[in-house]
Amino acid sequence: MGDPRNVAHAKKVTQEKHHKEARAAKGGAPQPGKKTSTPGKEQTGESAAAAAPVPVQKPDAAKLEKSLAVLAQLKDMEFHSRANIEKLAELSLTIEDELKQKPFVESIGALYSAQDAFHSKASALVEAYQAECDRLKPPG
Repeated sequence: MGDPRNVAHAKKVTQEKHHKEARAAKGGAPQPGKKTSTPGKEQTGESAAAAAPVPVQKPDAAKLEKSLAVLAQLKDMEFHSRANIEKLAELSLTIEDELKQKPFVESIGALYSAQDAFHSKASALVEAYQAECDRLKPPG
């Protein structure tokens, strides 16, 4: 899988494009494939109801957009957490093997363990939140 930051950026660009398209559609310019009524012809109540566009559920779309932004931030945190673990492992080897600074070995080991626990919890949260975002997406 690619860098989570790149994935998050791609999602943000897609969301902005979708948002602009939705705004343009709302502005009154007819969209290709959209039926418009012709002036001078009256519609009956039945045909007017059938021709009316289906209302878009904006609260769900807004909620999805915000949820995807949160997901991108969580993925970014998880990515940096992984980088912190790798850096702590390097530092641990340097302190223990090269510098022979035994008093600090236990401290950096505890920090490594705490970061690893954080990373595990962050990864689980990302997976659960991803499932929630997938649930919020409209079918199709």
